Amino acid sequence: MSSKHRLGDLQLAIMKILWQKHKATVNDVHQTLLPQRGLAPTTIATMLKKMEDKGVVKHDVEGRQFIYRPAVKEEDVTRTMVGELVDRLYEGDALAMVSHLLSDRDFDESELKRLKSMIAQHDEARRGHDDR
Repeated sequence: MSSKHRLGDLQLAIMKILWQKHKATVNDVHQTLLPQRGLAPTTIATMLKKMEDKGVVKHDVEGRQFIYRPAVKEEDVTRTMVGELVDRLYEGDALAMVSHLLSDRDFDESELKRLKSMIAQHDEARRGHDDR
């Protein structure tokens, strides 16, 4: 599992903004995060530079502004971070994580129906793949 997609809390918050907006300046990110985080624009700029060094964002220059955009897909980051969570908390046992979620969360009927449908689709896809 690639560590390049391992993001801290602030990095993930920044990435969510970039995935949503597709591109943003330091000021755009700062203004979006200001109500929840109260961070200085220099903190955002420093973090974006670190994230670029890590390869998760890229920038273009328009005039005198850096315009940042995601360099990785949200699904790839999610896959990496969930995989790491399963490895760290459940010693690689994804079923233990699912069991924990089912016992710890109060799913309503529609959510349980969606979950059952997802399991059925996964099972069907796996069977189709095994038939090849």
